[in-house]
Amino acid sequence: MAGSTLRIASRRSQLAMVQTHWVRDELARAHAGLEISIEAMATQGDKILDVALAKIGDKGLFTKELEAQMLVDRADIAVHSLKDLPTNLPEGLMLGCITEREDPADALVVHAKHSDRSLATLPEGAVVGTSSLRRLAQLRHHFPHLTFKDVRGNVITRLEKLDAGEFDCLILAAAGLGRLGLGGRIHELIDPSISLHAVGQGALGIECREGDEAVLAQIKVLEHLPTARRCLAERAFLHELEGGCQVPIGVNTRFSGDDDTGELILTGMVASLDGLRLIRDEARGPQEDPEAIGRGLAHRLREQGAGEILEEIFASVRPEA
Repeated sequence: MAGSTLRIASRRSQLAMVQTHWVRDELARAHAGLEISIEAMATQGDKILDVALAKIGDKGLFTKELEAQMLVDRADIAVHSLKDLPTNLPEGLMLGCITEREDPADALVVHAKHSDRSLATLPEGAVVGTSSLRRLAQLRHHFPHLTFKDVRGNVITRLEKLDAGEFDCLILAAAGLGRLGLGGRIHELIDPSISLHAVGQGALGIECREGDEAVLAQIKVLEHLPTARRCLAERAFLHELEGGCQVPIGVNTRFSGDDDTGELILTGMVASLDGLRLIRDEARGPQEDPEAIGRGLAHRLREQGAGEILEEIFASVRPEA
């Protein structure tokens, strides 16, 4: 690898840069002499902070500016939180690598006045901050007595709003808090029986150009096969339902045996925005064919009415012109 270079495109948020620096350092450790540069930029999702995500639309909301850099040969790879990467990628690009997953659970972070409370014991009317329709629908289903309010901004900004008293609690990704060194703010990890996580949550996805075998070989050293299989099943499930990041679709994946052995088990959920209708099921199969498991579970949920729920949601949250 002596003398070779690699250009990384990244969002410039604090979390994105932490993740990108980790990828850079791991690749530098694996490839002696590899020169790595980072091009950081703001995406549409970073710029529009006064509109709910679902109203903006999510086709490349946090990714298209990074993808453009690769398509015009100003970057070789882009580092994404995998949950932000659409399942339909631009022509000429591919998901080249999925890194080992951190805890994919959703986490409860509370205002100091609720330090003795759990999610289940928050008082009636407590204000819960989340920008995720997935979290919103599931929590409304289980805790209809709570009040939900949209919250935007990066993780630090959201925590500042919480501490200032704008919210009683926030629901955030445990992985993001951990990567920012804020794991101590996690008050409770929310059990999958309450909140299934987002597709790909906790993993990083490295996107690259199709056919760029040299770059693909460089980044494949970061691939974690058990995580990749779990996430490919999840992404196939989402893709088959024609869902995006901003719809109430949740998942959980695990292996039937210890140490990532045995069958792959995928649990999936589709819910209405009000949380009154929630369809949940699971499928299992050989982990060597994860996408078939995802597609199969999507078909099963469609047969149970998931398609009708999603059609209603797409109509109600259609992006504003």
